[in-house]
Amino acid sequence: MIATERLLLRPPAPDDRAALHAMWADPRVMAELGPLKSAAESDATIARHQGYRTPHGLGFWVTALRETDRAIGFCGLKPGAEDTPAAGEVEIGWMIAAEHWGHGYAREAAEASLGWAWANTPAARVVAITSARNAKSRALMQRLGMVHLPECDFGHPLYPPGDPLRASVLYAIERPAERSVHPAASKRGSRLWDI
Repeated sequence: MIATERLLLRPPAPDDRAALHAMWADPRVMAELGPLKSAAESDATIARHQGYRTPHGLGFWVTALRETDRAIGFCGLKPGAEDTPAAGEVEIGWMIAAEHWGHGYAREAAEASLGWAWANTPAARVVAITSARNAKSRALMQRLGMVHLPECDFGHPLYPPGDPLRASVLYAIERPAERSVHPAASKRGSRLWDI
């Protein structure tokens, strides 16, 4: 578990399912992220992220309010999406329930996730991808210190030609000089699949 000033980042619990499904079924939340998910698809996404933990130590955490432990989002790190320029990298992402937008929770959770990456993985950088039109996520990436790499812009294979979400961008942030590789992580190699 990761504790910040206002948040807890922790593995999903059964009681979080309804809150997470509500986010994936909310057109406001999913407008720039992709199709709405059914309850079964939400469960599959949670299970996929849990599955990243054993081989990689990664996987998104539930983002919960520290005072109540109520789930308000999903944020963390995962293996970079295959068939994209993020493949083989540590990829960060976030999702916050619409009623909690505008309070800086996504930034707080993302900064904590980056701190975890520098302390627990040998990754030389962390990347993020989003649709080119997702201005809010791109602005947050910049506030986190991430830099757009236009040479890595791509058509996301999950979306057909002509889909407005197909045009995608990649941002990256290099490991800070003062954050040396964790000794245990460095022994496991420098590529994601060795973490």
